[in-house]
Amino acid sequence: MSHPLFQRKNSLFYYLFVWSLITVSHTVILNIGIGLRWEFALWDGIVLNLTYAFLALSFWYSCKFISLEKRNFFPILINHSLASVVSSLIWLGIAYIILVRIAIPDQLYHKFFNNAFLWRLLIGILFYFIMVSFYYLLIYYQSFHEKLLRESELKALVKEAELKTLKFQINPHFIFNSLNSINSLILSSPQKAGEMTIKLSEFLRSTLAKNEAQTGKLEDEIRTAKLYLDIEEVRFGDKIDFIEEVDGKCLNKAVPSMILQPLFENAIKHGVYESIEMVQIKFTCRINNNYLKIMVENNFDPETVNRTGIGVGLDNIRNRLEKAYNQSNLLHIEKENSHFRAIINIPIEER
Repeated sequence: MSHPLFQRKNSLFYYLFVWSLITVSHTVILNIGIGLRWEFALWDGIVLNLTYAFLALSFWYSCKFISLEKRNFFPILINHSLASVVSSLIWLGIAYIILVRIAIPDQLYHKFFNNAFLWRLLIGILFYFIMVSFYYLLIYYQSFHEKLLRESELKALVKEAELKTLKFQINPHFIFNSLNSINSLILSSPQKAGEMTIKLSEFLRSTLAKNEAQTGKLEDEIRTAKLYLDIEEVRFGDKIDFIEEVDGKCLNKAVPSMILQPLFENAIKHGVYESIEMVQIKFTCRINNNYLKIMVENNFDPETVNRTGIGVGLDNIRNRLEKAYNQSNLLHIEKENSHFRAIINIPIEER
């Protein structure tokens, strides 16, 4: 249980500085106000105030022991009242030995010290309650600060857990579809079945390697998303035309891991699935102000009825972006004529 005045570099300095000002005021009042000899007033001020300053450091531990949260008011008041009297008597006893018995062998000062004993006892009690109030304020501040830290850490843990949950919700149905496609290709086209198995294995290895990481470089995410597209291209053949336009400055920027795959999956599900013609999927990325602007665009047949799916893809991206960056407007959907665009803006984090 360390003392708060020793926890920060300048706290003890400020504490002693305040007591030094009290010592100077004390000395001036005794010399000018009461007429006590200058050297006697100086000795009196230094010994009494600095002795109390060091004694008052121990009041912290009584405040920690006599907690305001665990006791009723009157027992606390009684305990501190007794402690204030005892500590003041100890203070005056130490001052008496130093000043009267050792430092100032003068009868007039001895008489002054004895006459002022009661007043100084009351002043000592007053100082005790001032210091105790100060320490209780420190304890309250420390407890409040620790509570804020714990709440912040808890929120961070909850946020991380929510992000992981959302990331693991990424629609895995294409894996099952891929396995079914592999099964059907084994007899009709063993070479394609083998190719698709290898690409699916690479994709799963890449995604599993990112289980713990919440962010990654855009170039790594593009590589993983392309593995997904390669798998789908084996299934759909020439129905997919992929175009990539990426500013080289974007490649090393941090993005949420597995953020691109749902965009491509959405384009496949609502474009390629429903069309008998070739579907163009265009991926673009550029830096716009302090944001990374990523867009996945695909054409679709407006005459077809879109599949409903399980509603995870784009909602998953929106929720992840909102939780990661505390902004709710980072995903935009545009749908006009026969073109669908999903646009995400990711704040650029400087490293």
